[in-house]
Amino acid sequence: MKRPPPRSKPRRKLLPFDAARYLTSDEAIAEYLTVTLESGDSDLLLRALGDVARARGMAQVARDTGLGRESLYKALAPGAKPRFDTVLKVARALGLTLSATAARRTPPEPRPRHP
Repeated sequence: MKRPPPRSKPRRKLLPFDAARYLTSDEAIAEYLTVTLESGDSDLLLRALGDVARARGMAQVARDTGLGRESLYKALAPGAKPRFDTVLKVARALGLTLSATAARRTPPEPRPRHP
């Protein structure tokens, strides 16, 4: 007598990773954006700002910036080249402040003295 074929487990669908789902506190948002800024990648920064905007509610951020929702999505898309004032408006609408710290530099080598 033949055995029935083994039952295969139902396949689970994996959802794409969405950082916005994990940005649930001001501290998490600040850390996420700090690491992103340190990367020096402008496309990554735009994506991160978009993630934070979606976590906070894109429609509300659009209202707070005075931009249309679609315009905001376009401005924060990787490859976009938004004006700096747009980035500042988004940061303010998200309750963020931008700050700068001095980069660590290696001291210059001493110059040789000429006799």
